[in-house]
Amino acid sequence: MTSKDAVSHMSLALEEAKAAADRGEVPVGAVILAADGRILAAAGNRTRELNDPTAHAEILAIRAACRELKDERLVGCSLYVTLEPCPMCATAISFARVKRLYYAASDPKGGGIEQGPRIFSQPTCHHTPEIYPGIGDLEASALLKGFFEQRRS
Repeated sequence: MTSKDAVSHMSLALEEAKAAADRGEVPVGAVILAADGRILAAAGNRTRELNDPTAHAEILAIRAACRELKDERLVGCSLYVTLEPCPMCATAISFARVKRLYYAASDPKGGGIEQGPRIFSQPTCHHTPEIYPGIGDLEASALLKGFFEQRRS
């Protein structure tokens, strides 16, 4: 996969993040691609809309992709997400056996990969995906920063 492809797929995740912001949700978006490059699922945060603290973009995309494949594992799949996954999402990514994880912005406060508990570094972690951070980080960071500035004013 070329870096151009990765940027293109992250752009789809950013579209989902913008749609989440329009719904009043924290602007995080996720896209899952099958091994053949076909888009299996795309989602944005819906925790407020669904009154569900687990309705993070990654979780919703994982659920939809598993339904699409009729399998609880996403072997060979790639996940693109606009923010470093939290510990809950990182654990779900591991359980789903996602092959590659691409994420845009790091999350010093709530991240679970480079920050906090570093889920994939734990001896109890069942599977560690290939990790590619920083793709589209400036746009994703600006979207998040703008969203929270607007909420505070």
